[in-house]
This record gives sequence, structure tokens and C-alpha cells, in this order.
Amino acid sequence: MGQTISDEKLNSTLLEDDDEAGYTPYNKRPETFIVPVLFAFIYIVGVLGNGTLVIIFLRHRSMRNIPNTYIFSLALADLLVILVCVPTSGVIYTFEEWIWGETMCRITEFGKDVFYGVSVFTLTALAAERYCAIVNPLRKLQTKPLTVITAILIWVLAVVCATPAAIVSNLVDLPVKNRTTNWTIVTCQPYGDPLQESTPIYAKYNVICKAIIYYILPLSIIGVLYVLMARRLHVSARDMPGEIAGPQSRAQARARRHVARMVVTFVIVFVVCFLPQHIFNLWFHCNPNSRDEYDHFWHILRIVGFSLSFLNSCVNPIALYCVSGVFRQHFHRYLCCKTPTPTKRLGMSTASGADTTYMSTIRRNNQSNNNTVQSHNGGSPTHSIVIAEKR
Repeated sequence: MGQTISDEKLNSTLLEDDDEAGYTPYNKRPETFIVPVLFAFIYIVGVLGNGTLVIIFLRHRSMRNIPNTYIFSLALADLLVILVCVPTSGVIYTFEEWIWGETMCRITEFGKDVFYGVSVFTLTALAAERYCAIVNPLRKLQTKPLTVITAILIWVLAVVCATPAAIVSNLVDLPVKNRTTNWTIVTCQPYGDPLQESTPIYAKYNVICKAIIYYILPLSIIGVLYVLMARRLHVSARDMPGEIAGPQSRAQARARRHVARMVVTFVIVFVVCFLPQHIFNLWFHCNPNSRDEYDHFWHILRIVGFSLSFLNSCVNPIALYCVSGVFRQHFHRYLCCKTPTPTKRLGMSTASGADTTYMSTIRRNNQSNNNTVQSHNGGSPTHSIVIAEKR
């Protein structure tokens, strides 16, 4: 999501080919057939996955905790970018001209930047929340109202950052020079008319700013928080007192190590999905010889970065399905019409450390404390664990 350079922008540089190469029609390009199939997969998986996450959050009060509020905002942004931008952007490789009109050109470019910003900023906020919940230096600041306000402010910030795209984007007729014929095609340009002298300068600084705001800065923050978080989880699991290292303590140690691996996975997914796009954008707009040096390698990197940026929109539901037993059961319920596992069994699964969810660590710590008290009083620890899961 969040293309910083539309495919038509680069096509404008390919329109002035020399006499030997000429202009390659779309029906002779392999990406014309590969990319639409990939985007159809992204659309189906993304709508089902993110739509189900939105339904889960809205229908189940027990899922409306602090981290899940950010996940709901992230799923909503991913769902909107798939519904609004994937259909219009996916056909860039199918039709030689922009067929949606100027209004959809502005909406598409604006929407991609908005939803891209929401996703990146929400991931950063979620990393900060996870850090506070696990390392716990600011527990008193972790409240649901503050989380909702933060999520709203993230959307406002994303809209502000995307406003230039809504203003500058427009339709431009670009000439196609071929050995035999000359004609023009209509393209959607996110940086304005490429024939104007100011457009390359604006595009250059726009791409640099987006790389910093949408990638380098949030990734640095997320990386530092996750490294500190993983280190804290590793140390706390290793230094757990031997006298209390019973079955439940060992389960907590396994759960903490699982969380550490999970957050590292999210960092890797984030890097993989957006790094190729930013590399290509920075090279193309900051290298004065990029038009002459453009070859098959950069062409493939452009398509890979373009596709991965949208593929990221359907990755998060898959990741949650893999790491969270609670979300997995809800997915089975809504997508496969399977009956949820009984509450008692769910509690036993949680107590045994077999399930690690995105439920708040504060709530989990409170449950662990209650379990210890009940165990000393002769009660069953599994019943106190499932309180947060009841609807």
C-alpha cells in the first residue's frame, strides 16, 4: 500500500524509447498477466482476512482491549486500501491508459498515502504499546480512552501527510514515440505534469520525505522497541526464580519467548514489504541518470516493490491467524463456520502456554496473579484465566 510513485509515472519515462527498443505494448509484457492475478489474490485474501478482523472487534466485547484497538485500526486501513486502491492500481498493468478519470486518480493517490500512513503509524504505536505492556515503565498511561484518541490522531496525521497527493495528482497526456507511429496516452501522475521543470524537484523531495516519515523513522523506533522488548523477555525468562518455576511459570517463559519471536517476525515482514519500493523510488528520483540506467533489474524491482506494498495489506490477518489461538478460533467461526472451542478448554490452553495472543500483557499479568491466589486457596487456576475470553 502507499505507492509513493504510481506506475504511470515511470511509464512516462519509458514512452521516449529509442528507435531500437521502441515502445513495448502491454500485451507483450509478462507483468500484464502476472500482476492482475496477484492483485486478485491480494483482494480476496485481504477482504476476507481484514473484514473478519473488523467483525471480530465489533461483535466481541472481550476483544476490545488496548492492543486489539490498534489491530482494528490497522485492519480497517488495510481493508480500505484493498477496496479503494487495489482495483484501480491493479489494472495499471492491464490497460495502457488510466481509465478511471481524474477524480479517481486523486482519490487513489490520496487514499494510498492515507492508508499507508495509518498502517505504518499504527504499527509504531502498537510496538510502543507492546513495549510499555511488557517492560511496563508507564503502566498508568495505558488506558482504553487514550488508545482510542491515539488511533484517531494517527488517522488525522495520515490525512495531513497525504493532502499533497490529493492536490497535486492529476491526469496528463503523454506522447508515445515509436518507430512507426506516434500517439498519446492518458496517465495518472502523483507529482504533477512530468514535463514541467518543477516536477522532478518536487518528486525528489517528496520521495525522500516519505522514505523518512513512512519507513526509516518508524522502522528505527520499532526496531529499538522490539530489541529492548525481546531482551527483556529473554532476561526475565532466564532469571525466573527456581522456587516458583512450576508448570505455569514455565508456560509463562515459553509464552514470553513466543512473543519475542512474534514481534521479530512482524519487523521482518515490515522490512520485506516496503524496502524494495523505497529503494527503487529513491534511486529513480535521486539519481539523475536513472532514465538511462533503467534496465531489467530495476524493472523487476519496481514491479516487486509495487506488488509487495499491496501484499502487506493481507499479511497481518495471516500472521495473527498463525500466532494467536484466540483469533484463530474466531477466524474458524466466521470463515469456516466451525463451533468455537469451549471456554474451559480455551482457558486450559492458555494456562499451559500453548496459546499466545495479542491480549494485553497487563490483563495477563493480573490473571496470573489471580491464578496464584486461587491456587493457594485451593481453587482452579484455569477458571480465572478465561474471564477475559467470555462474551
